[in-house]
Amino acid sequence: MNIYDAIIIGGGACGLMCAAQAGLLGKKTLLLERNDKVGAKILISGGGRCNYTNTGTTIANFISENPDFLHGIFKQWTVEDTIDFFEAYGIKGQEKTLGQLFPETNKAKDIVAIFSKILYETEQDIALNTLVKSVEKSTNGFVVQVENSKGAFQYETKKLVIASGGLPVQKLGASDFGLRVAKQFELEIVKTAPALVPLTITGKDADWYTSLAGNSVFSKVSTANMSFEENILFTHWGLSGPAILQISSYWKPGQEITIDLLPNFNLEQLIKEERQQGGKRLVSQLLNDYFSRKLVDALGKFLTLDIKIASLSKADAKSIVDTVHRFKVKPAGDKGYDKAEVMRGGVATAELQGKTLESKKIPGLYFGGETVDVTGWLGGYNFQWAWASGYAIAQAI
Repeated sequence: MNIYDAIIIGGGACGLMCAAQAGLLGKKTLLLERNDKVGAKILISGGGRCNYTNTGTTIANFISENPDFLHGIFKQWTVEDTIDFFEAYGIKGQEKTLGQLFPETNKAKDIVAIFSKILYETEQDIALNTLVKSVEKSTNGFVVQVENSKGAFQYETKKLVIASGGLPVQKLGASDFGLRVAKQFELEIVKTAPALVPLTITGKDADWYTSLAGNSVFSKVSTANMSFEENILFTHWGLSGPAILQISSYWKPGQEITIDLLPNFNLEQLIKEERQQGGKRLVSQLLNDYFSRKLVDALGKFLTLDIKIASLSKADAKSIVDTVHRFKVKPAGDKGYDKAEVMRGGVATAELQGKTLESKKIPGLYFGGETVDVTGWLGGYNFQWAWASGYAIAQAI
């Protein structure tokens, strides 16, 4: 029977980095993965291109009950460390927008291939298509019961790493396993919810959004305490696109969101300038300068479009400005975990050691990646957390 320095449950970004770094330190690990290959979510991320970090990463880009907790991990593994690590194995990054780094090859599989190479060269063991049935505390550490096509097995280990991810996306093997283990050992869990997820619209306005499906508009989307400026996308079910995914992590059911459909212009000033030039153009003609014909026509539900700007009353002008700059939306809900990029909430950081991510209550038990109450923005931040948490745990096991 192999004696492992640690068993790592979950072959995603955090688990792979943890096993790779442990191997580079001369340690022996067993990586348990329920899928038929490692890195399933890495492979589909960024449309198969993998936005593997963000050059602008700070703790302000993360949601957690205690964001300051991240300092202890990010000091150990920085964005520069991520860039250097991948460059050392032949992956050069290219920045697309807003600090987002992708491999120059635009192939997520190149990222996964690096970890496969390191795990092979450092002789780490990987068990694919293997479902973990239970985890129990033992006098020497932990007993892990597993099942695969060959039958049922058990492993013993002094150190156990839970890197099994969150609840998105079920078809890729996502489950609540990490949360169940935390509950089993009576660790506090911050309430979970889908994050970076499209929002749904139902009721009397649903058809209006459906009619605009496929239209994308650069906008500023706000809740009471947060805003993002990126594209929004109208869909058959409501709203998606980067700005919507970002705000969804802060949105709570029942809340209203405000959309500025023209954040880089002052429509009040544009109307004033049109008036100074005679105001002969129609409202629709002014709006056509900035929006698609389809969106302008749709805005006709809320505005009078076929009126000359010179003829606008103050009330009419104000209505146009308010509709475009302060468009109010009350989502019915979100598309759930299967359409979410990540999970918000998870194992409370108060339960974990600040440098090692080891459970304070259960020595030898570690939690990393999405299982922990650390949720990044869209744009490579969640990968940076996964790499950093995997590295930190590897140093400790």
